[in-house]
Amino acid sequence: MELPLKLLSGLILLCLISSSLAIQVFQPSQWVAMLSKDTLSLRVLTHNIRYATSWPFKGEKPWADRKQGLLNELVYSTQHIPESFICLQEVLHVQMMDILSGLNSATATGEAKDESQWAYIGVGRDDGEKQGEYSPIFYRPGVWKLQHWETVWLSETPQKPSKSWDAASVRIVTVGLFRHRTTAKTILVLSTHLDDQGSRSRFEAAHIILRKIDEYLHRTGGEDISGVVLSGDLNSEEHQEAYQVLTAVNSSLVDSHALISPAERYGNEITWTGFGYEDEKPKRIDYILLGPVRGKEDSVQSLPWTPRGYAVLPNRFDDGVFNSDHRAVVVDAVI
Repeated sequence: MELPLKLLSGLILLCLISSSLAIQVFQPSQWVAMLSKDTLSLRVLTHNIRYATSWPFKGEKPWADRKQGLLNELVYSTQHIPESFICLQEVLHVQMMDILSGLNSATATGEAKDESQWAYIGVGRDDGEKQGEYSPIFYRPGVWKLQHWETVWLSETPQKPSKSWDAASVRIVTVGLFRHRTTAKTILVLSTHLDDQGSRSRFEAAHIILRKIDEYLHRTGGEDISGVVLSGDLNSEEHQEAYQVLTAVNSSLVDSHALISPAERYGNEITWTGFGYEDEKPKRIDYILLGPVRGKEDSVQSLPWTPRGYAVLPNRFDDGVFNSDHRAVVVDAVI
């Protein structure tokens, strides 16, 4: 049977159009680009690793016995997520070198090596160089371009090593501004460790941190900052001063823990465990806060972040060795 000319022409045209559409629809690379060009997935891990003391507490092993377990945690948690940030606290210079060497010795070889290599920002809090504890931020320069970084002392003289109010120790926050090389999104990352003794110093330190974040957000180019991450050991439970200040209604930050339903969180709630012989009760004092909150009506909905996961990792396994008296906190989020 012969088809009418008009019908045949119509069928040919329909086939051509369908073929063209099929090519456009089923190109996987185009779909990946469409889905990913405006979003960025990343992981943040924060861990107070316990400084390398020469006089360990009961139940505490020396750094030489703890470091491999700690390194295994960091490597395993970040090896398949190039956009990861590792924020640590209580890190002495010798530990910095061990961790940097351990991270980079575990990276991939060959063409992916440059992208997998780690670097860090941060200084020792006692002299602004190598003395005292660091609160460093580790990142991959092949993935993130470091735009700017600084150390701020949480005192009345924030430009130099110092302590104020009732602080028992010098305290700092490390601040880094990072630009993602693929998406061009800019993330402000902060790592801190607040005082364990002074309530007023924690209160004042929280305000200093919020002012520093606002300074970045409102300076020239601040509107280009896509997201803010504050991580660290606040030495403050939810009902206490630092947490209350940092997560107040008028704050630019929200606790990531509150953004993930309890049914979807992984691991324990407690982040400070001690070494098993302390008189103090274990508690949640390590946090990852996300921002900036834009608008005041609904802080969750006005966040640029979409949280995908929250975990508290174990700090002891079958060998009985605590890698620290704290557990690591890990957050996955999309921006």
